Amino acid sequence: MRVLGVDPGSRLCGYAVIDVHEGRRCSYLECGVLSPERGPAEDRLGSIACWLRDVISELKPTVMAVEDVFCGSNPRSALALAQARGTVLAVAGLSGLRVHSYAPTLVKQSLTGKGNAPKAQVAKMVVAMLGLQLVPQVDASDALAVAMTHGMQSRLDLARGLSHVGQA
Repeated sequence: MRVLGVDPGSRLCGYAVIDVHEGRRCSYLECGVLSPERGPAEDRLGSIACWLRDVISELKPTVMAVEDVFCGSNPRSALALAQARGTVLAVAGLSGLRVHSYAPTLVKQSLTGKGNAPKAQVAKMVVAMLGLQLVPQVDASDALAVAMTHGMQSRLDLARGLSHVGQA
């Protein structure tokens, strides 16, 4: 299974593609961060949509894993994040990809054993588990963590005979 993990954002949008193999092994293919130019929201979201469509076309994932919207104390930030996430979901739908959503606490729990782990600890586990030489940018590391969480959850779901857990 090839998983495209996305950490949506309207200013920085992280992505990562991994292959999930039989057993517990994941292999790294690519990750990065899109930083659209400042400007109107529709221009930034359009850039994200075009970029994500290109990533899907080039790397051909079979499924997408996306981090759920984190509702902090700033409603404007939550709205911008929701708009970016909606753009990501729309591109997935147009591309025929099934989307699975994961709460930030579940992602952290899956990789570190603690739902409140700091981003640095999550990034350290991503590097160790994938055997990377360098720590990716924060948003790319978060996207890798989301993709890896889907790989782990999929194996658990198969073991339990489930196929629908985590779908958006």
